[in-house]
Formats: sequence, structure tokens, C-alpha cells
Amino acid sequence: MSSLTRKLLRELWGMRGQALAIAVVIAGGVATLIMSLTSLESLTMTRDAFYRDYRFSHVFASLKRAPISLEEQIRAIPGVQTVETRILAGANLDIPDYHDPATGLFLSLPDGRNAELNRLHLREGRLPRPGRDREAVIGEAFAEAHGFRPGDSLAAIINGRRQELTIVGIALSPEFIYHLKPGDLFPDFERHGIFWMNRAALAAAYDMDGAFNDVVLSLTRDARTGDVLEHLDLLLAPYGGQGAVGREDQLSHRYLSVELDQLATMATLFPTIFLGVAAFLLNVVFTRLISTQREQIAILKAFGYSNARIGTHYAQMVLLISLLGLVLGMAAGGWLGQQLAEIYRTFFRFPYLDYHLSPRVAALGALVTLAAGLFGALFALRGAVRLPPAEAMRPEPPPIFRTALVERLGARRLLGQTSRMVLRNMERRPVKTLLSVAGIGLACAILMVGRFQEGSVDYLIKVQYGLAQRDDLMVTFVEPTSRRVLFELAALPGVTLVEPMRIAGVRLHRGHVTHRTSIQGLEPDSDLRRILDDRLNVVALPDHGLVLSDYLADVLVVGPGDMVEVEFLEGRRERLEVPVAGIVREFTGSAAYMDLDALNRMLREGPAVSGAYLAVDPELRGEAVRALKDAPRAASVTDRQTAIRNFYDSMADIVLTFAFFSTLLAGSIAFGVVYNSARIALTERSREMASLRVLGFTRGEVGAILLGELALMTVMAIPLGFLIGIGLIAYIVHGIDSELYRIPMILEPRIFAFAATTILAASALSWLVVARRLNNLDLIGVLKTRD
Repeated sequence: MSSLTRKLLRELWGMRGQALAIAVVIAGGVATLIMSLTSLESLTMTRDAFYRDYRFSHVFASLKRAPISLEEQIRAIPGVQTVETRILAGANLDIPDYHDPATGLFLSLPDGRNAELNRLHLREGRLPRPGRDREAVIGEAFAEAHGFRPGDSLAAIINGRRQELTIVGIALSPEFIYHLKPGDLFPDFERHGIFWMNRAALAAAYDMDGAFNDVVLSLTRDARTGDVLEHLDLLLAPYGGQGAVGREDQLSHRYLSVELDQLATMATLFPTIFLGVAAFLLNVVFTRLISTQREQIAILKAFGYSNARIGTHYAQMVLLISLLGLVLGMAAGGWLGQQLAEIYRTFFRFPYLDYHLSPRVAALGALVTLAAGLFGALFALRGAVRLPPAEAMRPEPPPIFRTALVERLGARRLLGQTSRMVLRNMERRPVKTLLSVAGIGLACAILMVGRFQEGSVDYLIKVQYGLAQRDDLMVTFVEPTSRRVLFELAALPGVTLVEPMRIAGVRLHRGHVTHRTSIQGLEPDSDLRRILDDRLNVVALPDHGLVLSDYLADVLVVGPGDMVEVEFLEGRRERLEVPVAGIVREFTGSAAYMDLDALNRMLREGPAVSGAYLAVDPELRGEAVRALKDAPRAASVTDRQTAIRNFYDSMADIVLTFAFFSTLLAGSIAFGVVYNSARIALTERSREMASLRVLGFTRGEVGAILLGELALMTVMAIPLGFLIGIGLIAYIVHGIDSELYRIPMILEPRIFAFAATTILAASALSWLVVARRLNNLDLIGVLKTRD
């Protein structure tokens, strides 16, 4: 072992506390990077493999009814590789010993075999056998929610007729990795399931012999999806086509893509901050270390060690600290990533999860970490290399003390001796002071980022399900029907108020921008479903014109008074110019609203409704639900309270788990920054402290000078951290903004209180460590150091 290597190991051991604190900060950055990238890579690879192996379709289209002979014309569209026509329908379910409303989406399978596209991955059991009309395969999520196994049975109200079904298999499909019941924001695996039955059985039940109402396509490699969609829409239009969509607009794929995009944002933002702070710490620590070792560097150079060897010696020290952080971060990141991926898998239904730490991610983590470490210490290393031996032999020139700015401004009389010493020392080294303040401020900012999502999620639920949606139950019908159905609903036990709605699928056109969505028709004075402006005031729907959500208005680049072309995807499929009457703020979806009567006039279908909002007496809710379960025209029943519970059971798990991990890692940064600042201050000023003690200052007075400086930097850092935190939160809110949902930027006082309290707690802990060292300071040994 060379002499420089022994020096390296001894110095690392001597500064083990600081080195460990820096390594913890680096580990935080590496862990966040590995956690995000491995989760992202694993989910993406698993999704792609599932899509490929089970032939996920490229194009999806629903229609009212078309003859099976149309299949050949669809197959003849240029670019189409495979065509599969299906029967798709909804039904109410009657599950033994289960009293809440439950619905099922039923899809046909070729009799006795798996589908050509969107093939099923069987978890248990088998596919329905040919000629077995009562056999069904059910989705895994629904089966798990009710404990169903092959051989169990349940009843379904299919096309108004009760039918007993036998479960013969449990399966997953790439088409339903993420599945929502119509009208829901979040999955409800307990009250909505996917069912697959033989085509002959479903055709008989829905009177679709020789016909289909849904088609999926796969395309050739050189196909242009837009052209295929256009051809397909023309073919299906006479048969009630509702507009074909490509894979990118398929609901499950869109939700999964949005989630992966948000994960990618996190994978960039958090590691950048963590590793940036680590680089800053390395810069401060090694600048100070090299400054205190000027004489050692000079002696080494005088004995013939080259500049490169000296630089390599200190670079090795940086790399060893970075390596320790890398190892800790890799281990923590791998574990955290696996936990996060498992949480994702609970509601993104994959047949397996191909989770592993790939060499590419590990190499990227190592490269980024070591580069950040060397970059952080670059200026300090350059100082060691360039230091001339003759100059290094001389001690550093004494610092210039002068009256602080605050004193010059007239506050001298208000300050005691200790306060003046604190201020003068901070002003003597402004760059170091500012860097320390910035480091603590960054830690404070990360703590804010980790906590803000919790408040934002609560606010979203409060607005969406407390102020906007105030119904107890929402009923949608199989098809638009007469308003007379409202009287039937009002007559149900416990129902105290019924308000109608009409939902029509549309494409909105504005210039070259086209967006597919739906228009929801409401009564102008609707109380159970209210439209709110950005100040949460109720907006009355005008007699004519569209009210758009702010997201949709941004997409179409329109404002009040502009004209939008509405292309209806049902009924007469007319295209009409409609003015934009207003813009409202919404956190979910991209909806458009109209007065119910105005919408029906445009559709020219009379006073029809496609659903209703119900207010129900809580004591009679069970009876109302039972009555709705037996209603043949009710396609689905949504319970508002259940939707809220579903959110907290699913989406909140991911958001809050990520927030918890971020907060934990940010806490480590806060402690690392504050502790290192305190240790550096003690190292730099130990001779001054010892001199003051010899001159008669008490331990308390000496401690107050050192700790007062740290306290002042912490107090300065907290407001700066608040500003940085607000900027980071705004960046994240903008980054995860999507059509599906937007997270509101809610900055509650508790976010600031949590960040400030954590910083102060980390500071107090660091101060205790430093105060203990200060009490044990060897006065004689320190004063001899430079003699």
C-alpha cells in the first residue's frame, strides 16, 4: 500500500461523519433514480411484451349493428392485417350475498377458442366450450374482489333477461390492463367486471345473429393509422359507427401511457435535485479540505509527487465517497422500485411483472453518480493541482474582518458582541454562506414537493365529489330513452330527487385541431351535478352554446364567443357550428356541457335522456339499489361514496407512496446538508473558538457564535426553500397535466410547516453533534496546530 493510499484511508476515517452524510445524500439521489427508472423500465417492458404476445389491437371501433358480411370490406382497407368482429354489451349482475350494484362488460369470443386479437391470458380454468351458452370467463380483478374461482356461478341481467352463468376461467387481456366503468374516474374492481362468452351465446342474448357491434383491427407495419380510421368510419357510418380510435386513444392504453409519462418526469426531476445537492456538498467539503491541507500538498509536491498524482489522490477520495453513496442508493433504489412496481401492478393488470435492475439502468446510475461527484469537486481538485509549492508552504492570508452591512446600516447598537461576530464571519465568506443557504433551501424545497400531492389529492376529491358531483347514485341507461323514465326513478324507495342528463359522443373541430369527447346535457338549474368556475362558484348553463372545461378549451385554442364545429358520433351524425358560451375549471377529463334541451334540439331526437342523478335517503339506499339492479334499462349504477373509496384504495396508494419515499429521502438530504455545514464551520473555526476560550469566553458564548451562524443560515434558507419548492411544485403540476386528470396546485400551510419543521429538527440534531464536539475541543492541541 502506497503512502498516499494510507493517507487517503486515514483522512476518510477522520472525516467519516461528513463522508457518510454526503454518501447518504448521494444515495438519496441514486435511490430515486433507480426506483423511478427500474419501475418505468419494468412496466414498459412488461406492457410491450403483453401487447406483443397477446396481439393487442391497433384500431378499435364500436357501432350499433352491422352485418357480418361487412367484415370483408373492412379487411380490404389498405393497411389492415387482421380483422375481428365482436359483440360487446353491458349487463347488470346479481352476485350471491352481495348487495351493492354491480355491472359487467360482456365481450364475445370465437366459439370454443381464444380471440385472434386481444387474446386472453388464462390465469385459471379454461375457455368456454362450443355450445355452452352459460359458461363465461371473468377478469382477474373482479374475480379477486369477490373470491370467485372456476366452478362458481352468478346471475346477469342480459338484455332484460336473467341468466345464470358458470365461471369456467379467470383471465387477463391487454385490452383491459386498466379498466374503468363508464362514468367512473377510478377503477372499481368490486362493482364492475369483464366477462367473455361464446359468440353464439351473446348473439342469441342480444339478438345479434349474423351481426356485430364492435370491431378491432391490427395493421401492417407500413399502414397509416389515420387513413385506416377514416376508411373505417366511412364504412361503419351507415351502421351507427361511433368513431374509430387508434391504440393511442384506447382508454386502458392512454391511462397507462399517462402514468408512465409521469413516472418519467419524476425519474428526471428528483435525481437531478438530489445529485445536484450532493455535488454542492462535495464542493464545499473538498474546498475546505484542500484549503486546510495546503502545507501537506506543498510538501508532497516538493518531494516529487506530480500535479496529476496529487489530483488523482483527491479524486480517489471523491470517488470512494460517491461509490459508497452509489452502493447504498442502488440497494435502496432496487427495493423501493420493486415496492412501487408492485403497487402499480395492483390496478394495472399484467399477467406478470418483469422487474429487474437492468445493466443499462445500473450503468446509467453509476455514470451519473460518479460524474456528479467529480463535477462537484472539480473546482476544489483544480485548486489542489494548480497550487504552487512555494505559495502552499505559506499559510493562507488572514481573513479581512470589517463591520457587517447590518452594522453599517445603523443596527450596531442593537447587536451584542456575539451577534456582530456571527454577522461579520458570514459576510467575510459570502459565497460559502450563500452556498450553504442554497443547499439547506433545496432540502426544504424537496420536502415540500414530497408533501404537496397529499393536499392536492384531498382538494381534488373535495371539489369533484363534494361540490361538483353531489348525487348519491348515478344511473345510465342502455340507450337514450324517454323522460318518462324519470318518474319511474322518482318512485323508487328512498329516492328524494332525480335530475336527468344526456351524454352524446362527439368530435369537436376547431381549425386543424380535432378532439374526441362527449357533450353532457344537464338541466340549467341542476343541483346534483353542478358546473363550477375557477373560484368554485356554480355556473348556470346558458340556453345555447357549449361550456368547455379549461383543458378542452386549451386543446382547441378557443375562448368564449369562438365557434366550434360539433360532429356527433351517434344519431344523424350531423356537423353543426356551436358557439363557446363559457370556460370552467375541471381536474378530470375533457368534458363539454350544454343545456339538456339545447343538446336534444341539436340531436333532433326529442326530449331523451341517457341517465340520471339520484339523491337517496341513506336509510333506504339498499332498497333503491336492489330496485335498480332489476331494472332492465339500467346499464350501470355508480355510487359516489364508493367512487371516493376506490380512489383512496387505488390511485392514492401510488401518489402517497411516492410522496412518502420522496419525503424520506428529502429528510436525509436535509440532515446531510445541515450536518456538513455545521461540521465544516467547526473545522474552519476551531482555532478561533479555542482562542476565544483562552481569552475568557465561556463554553456557552463560544457555542453561541458558532451555532448562531448555523441558526441564521437555516432561518435564511427556509424562505428561500419555500420559493424553490413552489417553483418545483409548479413544474411538477405542469409536467403531469394530462387529459385524464390534472393535479391542482394546492399549497396548504401544513406543507410549509412540515418542511420548515423538518429542516429545524435536522438542524437541531446537527447542532447537538457539533455542540458535543465543541465541548470536547482540545484547546492546546488546536492552538498548536498552526504554530
